[in-house]
Amino acid sequence: MIIGTLTLRFRLHAVRSLKGKRQIASSLKQKLRNRFNVSVSEICAQDSHDRLVLGVVTVSNDTRHAQSTLSKALDFVQSSTSEELMDTSVEIFSADDPSDTL
Repeated sequence: MIIGTLTLRFRLHAVRSLKGKRQIASSLKQKLRNRFNVSVSEICAQDSHDRLVLGVVTVSNDTRHAQSTLSKALDFVQSSTSEELMDTSVEIFSADDPSDTL
């Protein structure tokens, strides 16, 4: 089992409240879920109205597929939002399949 993670760190310049931040976060999360069938969550800086950190996760049986999905998701985010994307990171993990040990 291959687990791929993508961390997206944004600086939100025009947002003045947590409500405004939630609107941006909800929109991005829903678009990513619908388009790429990934899990998305706000993973830190929840009390900050000018920073947004999203974690995107995909599970696959192929490393190239996981990398491709996360790469396409990153390209989509870069082209679909006007918010400043400050940093990104991608990690790919291999987890042992429990059925292999039987």
